[in-house]
Amino acid sequence: MNIEENSAAPNFTLKDQNENDVSLSDFRGKTVVLYFYPKDNTPGCTKESCSFRDNEPAFTALNAVILGVSPDGADSHIRFIEKFGLPFTLLSDPEKTVMSEYGAWGEKMMYGKKRIGTIRSTVVIGPNGDVLKHWKRVPKAANHPEKVLAYLQSLED
Repeated sequence: MNIEENSAAPNFTLKDQNENDVSLSDFRGKTVVLYFYPKDNTPGCTKESCSFRDNEPAFTALNAVILGVSPDGADSHIRFIEKFGLPFTLLSDPEKTVMSEYGAWGEKMMYGKKRIGTIRSTVVIGPNGDVLKHWKRVPKAANHPEKVLAYLQSLED
């Protein structure tokens, strides 16, 4: 599926690290930063997640909630959260249903070869449930959270 800016974000329900159901609709009235990443505890994913962690107070000040999504299960998410002190929710999508719906699962280039897998991407969803911004592919994971934050800050101006 193709996620379009200025259109309604598809609702979903996934399990979080504590096996609780979390739905996009739970966050109506807040801005949601939904970032898709391939795997817990891998170098790029760790850098990206830790950068979101380090900038989390600034996101919170903008009434934004960070949600990370990967195919990993709850146990992996718990270890990842504890190891790096991540203050936000990580969601499990082992069937890649939501990832597919949001364009975060599919063909990608990895080490010069085409593969099917998780496409590192981010979707910003506004308080009314509309897609404000969609980064379809994130090339530099470590710097990306700052770009997302700068985008949200620009909306405040």
